[in-house]
Amino acid sequence: MAIAGTGSPLNYSNFTEKDSCNADRQVSQVVFSVLYSVLFIAGITMNSLAVWVFFQIPSKSNFIVYLKNTVVADLLMTLTFPFKIIIESSFRTPTLQFIVCQITSVSFYFTMYISIMFLGLISADRYQKAARPFGSSAKCRPRSAKICSVAVWLVMFLLSLPNMVLIKGSSMPKNQRKCSSLKTDMGLKWHEIVTFVCQVIFWCNLAIIVGSYLLISRELYKSYQRTRGSSSQANRQVNFNVFIVLGVFFVCFVPFHFARIPYTLSQTRGAFDCTTQIALYYTKESTLCLAAFNACLDPFIYFFLCRSFRNTLFEKLNIHVQRLRQRGEMSTSNEIAL
Repeated sequence: MAIAGTGSPLNYSNFTEKDSCNADRQVSQVVFSVLYSVLFIAGITMNSLAVWVFFQIPSKSNFIVYLKNTVVADLLMTLTFPFKIIIESSFRTPTLQFIVCQITSVSFYFTMYISIMFLGLISADRYQKAARPFGSSAKCRPRSAKICSVAVWLVMFLLSLPNMVLIKGSSMPKNQRKCSSLKTDMGLKWHEIVTFVCQVIFWCNLAIIVGSYLLISRELYKSYQRTRGSSSQANRQVNFNVFIVLGVFFVCFVPFHFARIPYTLSQTRGAFDCTTQIALYYTKESTLCLAAFNACLDPFIYFFLCRSFRNTLFEKLNIHVQRLRQRGEMSTSNEIAL
C-alpha cells in the first residue's frame, strides 16, 4: 500500500507524534467544553425521557424495535460526552486521556453508526408500510427486526473492538493528546480501514433514507389522489416528515463525513503539512460536535414519526399532571382545615 501520489510503500511506523504538530487548544477547550456540556444536559434529559416512554410500548412491530434500539444507542452516546468535557478541561490527566482514547471515543463512534444504521432501517420499514399498508408486512412479527438489530450491534462491535485493543502502553504520554499516538502499526491500519467502512455505511444509509422517503411521498400522493382528489394536506405532512429525517442527516452527519477521511489520513499517514493538520483538526472537532447533536434531535424524530410514542408520552404526562394537581388540592384542603 502506498501513499497517493508517491511511489514508495507506506510505513506506518515512520509516523510518530513528533512528526506531527499540535493545535492551540486554549480557545477550543472552552468552546467545545461548553457545547458538549449543553449537549449532555439536553441529550441525557430527552433520551432518558424517550427510554422511559419507549419501554412502556410493546415491541409489536419492526418500527418500534428499531426505534428502541436507536434510543438506546443515542443514550449510550450521550454518556460519553462528560469524558469529552473532562479531557478538554484542566482536570485532564494522561491516564484519563488514555481511557478516553481506548474506550469512550471508540464507544462514541460505535453508537453513532448504530444510530445511522437503525435510521436507515426505520426509513426502509416506513416505505414498506406505505407501499403495502394492508399486506403481509403489516402483520409480520418483529422477530426478523430483533435478529437484524442483534446483527447491527454485533457487526459494529466487531469493527470497533480492534480499535480498543490494538494499542501500545498503558497511559498517554504526558505532552501528547492525539489518540493515534497510542495505536500500534496494525492499530493505525485498522483504524483507517474502519474509517472507510463507516463511510460506506453512512452513504449507503443516506441513500436508503432519501430513496425511501421519496418513494413514501409518491405512494401517499397516489393514495390521496385516488381517495380524496386532493393531497395538499397529506403532502405538507409527508414533506414535513421528510424534512425532519433528511434535515437531521444532512445537518448532523454529512459535514463530518466529508471531514473524517482527510483527518484520519493526517493521523494515520501524516499525509499533510502542519497547517493543514491543524485546520483538519478544527474541522473534524466542529463537525463531530454536529454529529453529537444528533442525539438531541432524534427524540423529535420519534415524536413526529411514531404515533405510539406521542400517545404514550401525552398519556404519561397527563397522569403526572393530574397527580400533581391532586397533591396540590390535598395540600390546600389541609391548610384550610388547619
